[in-house]
Amino acid sequence: MNGTRRAFLGTALGAAAATAIATGPAAYAAETGGCRRIPPSGIGMHLYTMRTELAKDFRTTLARLAAMGYATVGVSGRHGNGAAAIRAMLDETRLKAVLEHVGYDIVRGSGLPQALEDIHTLGAKWIVVPSLPGAMHNPAGSREAAREFNKAGLAARESGLGPLLFHNHGLDHAVVEGENLYELLLKETDPELVAFELDVYWATKGGADPRSLFVRHRRRFPALHVKDMAPNGDFADVGSGILDFPSMFDTARSGGVKQWLVEHDSPADPFATAQNSYTYLSKLRY
Repeated sequence: MNGTRRAFLGTALGAAAATAIATGPAAYAAETGGCRRIPPSGIGMHLYTMRTELAKDFRTTLARLAAMGYATVGVSGRHGNGAAAIRAMLDETRLKAVLEHVGYDIVRGSGLPQALEDIHTLGAKWIVVPSLPGAMHNPAGSREAAREFNKAGLAARESGLGPLLFHNHGLDHAVVEGENLYELLLKETDPELVAFELDVYWATKGGADPRSLFVRHRRRFPALHVKDMAPNGDFADVGSGILDFPSMFDTARSGGVKQWLVEHDSPADPFATAQNSYTYLSKLRY
C-alpha cells in the first residue's frame, strides 16, 4: 500500500487539479470570514499519519492527539494490539474510532465476518478498503471490485454497520479504455451499501475535483482524508499547502461529509503535523 500511496508523487497535476488549487497559504486568510465551520466532533486523525509514534507507544500517542483536540480517529494498523485493546485505549483517552482500513483480500474473502466484528469492537461505523491491487486498475477490474464492494457492503449493513467505504489513490481516477475508473465505481455500486472515503489530495492529484464529486454524487462521501499538497506536489501539513480547502468544503454538505480525517503520508514530525493540521481545521471558516 505504501508504494501505491506514493505512486503519483513525481507526476504533474491533472487539469482538474488546477481548479482545486489556490495561490498559497495567503488564500486561506482571505477565506476565513465564512459562517460555517467543521464541527469539533468531525475533526479526526487517520492513524497512518502517526504510525511511527504508535509503534513506540500507542496509548500515549492517542492521549496526545486527544489533548490537541482531536475527537475521532481512523484506524490503520494495530501495531500488535487487538481490537479490544485499542478500544480500551480509545475509551481511556476519550477518542472514538469511526472506521478501520481493512485489506481488499480480507474484505472479499473469508476474513470479512471477523473484520466486521472487529469494527463493532472498536466502536466504529465503517469498514474501509484502502486500495485495490494494481492489476485491477482497468474497467473490468473496477466492475469486479464494485461487485465485491456491494456484497461486502450488504454484509456490513446486515451486521448493523454503515456502508462499506473505499479509499482512493491517484490511479483510481485514471481514464482507461475511455472510462473513468472512479466514476465507474460510483456508478456500479449500490449507494445504500457502498460509499467513499475521499482522499482529497489523491483525488486532486489524479485529476478529479472534490467539489464536483460532492455535488454530482450526493451523500456518497461520509468521510474525507484531509491531506494538503506542497507546491512541488508532495505532501504538506493541512493548511500549509496549496489546496483550497474553504472552496472544497463549501460543497461537502452535499457530499454527506461527516468526518474530516487529517492525513500526511510522510510527516517529518508526526506530532507537529497533527498540531498544525488541527489548529488550521479548528479555525477554518468557509
